[in-house]
Amino acid sequence: MLTGLGRSGQKLFSQSGSRRRRTRDRDWILWGIPLAMIAVAGLLIASTQRQANYANWYQHWITAGVGIGIALLLARLSMLRLKPLLIPIYGATVISLVAVRMIGTTALGAQRWISIGGVHVQPSEFAKLAAILLLAAVLDRHPVERPVDLLRPLAVISLPWLLVFIQPDLGTSLVFGALLLTMLYWSGMPFEWLLLLLSPLMTALLAGLFPWGLAAWIPLTLAIAYRSLPWKRVALALVSLVQGASALITPWLWQNGLQDYQRDRLVLFLDPTKDPLGGGYHLLQSTVGIGSGGLFGTGLLQGQLTKLRFIPEQHTDFIFSALGEETGFLGTALVVVGFMLLMWRLLQVAGRARSDFESLVVIGVATMLMFQVVVNIFMTIGLGPVTGIPLPFLSYGRSAMVVNFIALGLCLSVARRSRRALVR
Repeated sequence: MLTGLGRSGQKLFSQSGSRRRRTRDRDWILWGIPLAMIAVAGLLIASTQRQANYANWYQHWITAGVGIGIALLLARLSMLRLKPLLIPIYGATVISLVAVRMIGTTALGAQRWISIGGVHVQPSEFAKLAAILLLAAVLDRHPVERPVDLLRPLAVISLPWLLVFIQPDLGTSLVFGALLLTMLYWSGMPFEWLLLLLSPLMTALLAGLFPWGLAAWIPLTLAIAYRSLPWKRVALALVSLVQGASALITPWLWQNGLQDYQRDRLVLFLDPTKDPLGGGYHLLQSTVGIGSGGLFGTGLLQGQLTKLRFIPEQHTDFIFSALGEETGFLGTALVVVGFMLLMWRLLQVAGRARSDFESLVVIGVATMLMFQVVVNIFMTIGLGPVTGIPLPFLSYGRSAMVVNFIALGLCLSVARRSRRALVR
């Protein structure tokens, strides 16, 4: 029967199959959720600038259009072709971070931007993606099977982290730590070793807040080290040295390692009313704005607190407060659910990737996005300190938007390649 169809019939079936393949290649979650958020974000940014001229709201959509074009190109490219370029890309981002210290533009008390043709570029945003790519390649080729294997991934992360931290940009520097820990875990490193990597931070927090807690915490870390690490005596000595140094150096770091405003941000979120017109102002006004939206919000472009500019930097780090005021609990819940669906889809893509390198890149992108989402939302609702981390796809920012779409394009490339492997 089928042989009687001839060439025209075969062509018809071929075209139908081609259409089905194109439909399968469209990942509606990875595309749809960011685009929907960008559409809403443009209106929110327009609302925040009604009484000011610090940002042209339509530039958010223009930047997104450029990012979409880049993502479409990367989605058609096999990510394995990028491997020979990873070290040059990483090196270029490190050089750009060094250049920020020399010729960078200063704003809001920090030197984070380079002006190129009148456009401010933030190299730290691109450094996050470069670190993900190189770290994925390192962990793919040299998985962490011994403690000494940690030196390579630590070296990859430490250099951009340090250069970003001294800008100073505490928020972005925290992203590098989250990337390292998550990608190490995804690569198969023992969970006990992750706890030991995190333990100096916990020791520092206890030393500053609850010194009596060190009596239980340090013996616990020593027990974990003795149980999970080789060379028991050497491991116990090193862990003891690190924990002791963390406890002793914390007071000095608190006074000399952070700027005054950074210390205020880390403390005042616990009780912003202690300085309602200073360090606690952002948090108080943000929570008031979100709460004033009620269940359904005041309507897009109708928020009074947003209109009157009660919340500084609302078009960037505090865009979630404008969302809460103008779309209410329903709008914020939809955004949170959208981010959850996006993360779920990225985890699926990472789990189905054809190579460990691709899987690690996708999990790194998922970590970068999710960490920023959680920290930003917690910050705006008063559950975390103000860290200057933008909300992906919603906050105004050219560099962040382009980087997010580059990352999205890489994930789409992995998803497309894994689907084609299943079809074959």
